Amino acid sequence: MADEAHLKALREKYGNASGGDIFDPHFKSVAEAQFTGGDKRKWPFAGIPTLLDAPAMPEAAALDDFGGLDIALVGVPMDLGVTNRNGTRFGPRALRTIERVGPYDHVLRVSPMSKAKVADIGDVPMQSRYDLSRCHEDIEAFYRRLVAAGVRPLSVGGDHSISSSILKAVGAKEPVCLIHIDAHCDTAGPYEGTKFQHGGPFRLAVLDGVVDPKRTIQIGIRGPAEYLWEFSYESGMTVVHAEQVREGNIENIIAQARALVGDRPTYISFDIDSVDPGFAPGTGTPEVGGLAPREVLQILRGLAGLNIIGGDVVEVAPQYDPSTNTAQIAAQVLHTILCLMVMAR
Repeated sequence: MADEAHLKALREKYGNASGGDIFDPHFKSVAEAQFTGGDKRKWPFAGIPTLLDAPAMPEAAALDDFGGLDIALVGVPMDLGVTNRNGTRFGPRALRTIERVGPYDHVLRVSPMSKAKVADIGDVPMQSRYDLSRCHEDIEAFYRRLVAAGVRPLSVGGDHSISSSILKAVGAKEPVCLIHIDAHCDTAGPYEGTKFQHGGPFRLAVLDGVVDPKRTIQIGIRGPAEYLWEFSYESGMTVVHAEQVREGNIENIIAQARALVGDRPTYISFDIDSVDPGFAPGTGTPEVGGLAPREVLQILRGLAGLNIIGGDVVEVAPQYDPSTNTAQIAAQVLHTILCLMVMAR
């Protein structure tokens, strides 16, 4: 039997309300940043595509203060450091085409764009599309400018080699802690005459003195390259294999990560190949037996309140996934890291 009194109250409150009329104070504060002029919102399929639908501010990259931004979303479309399938140079463009990510995280209960000055400032300018070492010089120089301006970077690659040069800027004053979600530890040495390859950025970062290995955790590790990762164990990194990431153990992993980094400056690096290729096939080095997107998001959301000073999402190669699911997952992870950066104490 219907509760007529309850139905009457709902009709009185919502019967003539539009979709833009939100009454709960918390939800109303989110809605006010989205609706303009009643119930009208920006069309997700129109306008210039940007990372997370953030304001486009390419002109900020030429300014000393980067326009006073708190957080800069940056593309790094470079994949000269891959060892297998190429194509991650198209990762930033792929994530910019993903619509309807955000503006709100229902678990963290935060709308990050309304809590900080955030913009997509375009891609790192590079002098040569052919020269891997020069690309890394350009990446490091660009991020040193960002850090000097007090802007926290959140980046989209590109292959994972970019992280070493970003970290040289982010960790220049003191070694940072690292939370790294990946199928691979990426602590191998130089190959075939180059130290800049996507299987070794975190060995470089440790040896450069910009990452503290004893305050580093690597989550989701698996596959046939385990023999290459002795540096992780030798240096004191905590390695969590994919088989350990299961229901009932995720909370322990979160607690372990939080205990390792404490309140120190922490960088998050996320490789899309941490996710099982059944969910995210669009990457250069897929490894079967990986994490589910829900597990990745649960781990990341468990880091709320940590001192997250930057992050990256790398290795999306969209041409291997016509469904666009890989880019969709990566964009959701990017939004989640942005939430963590806004919530950072």
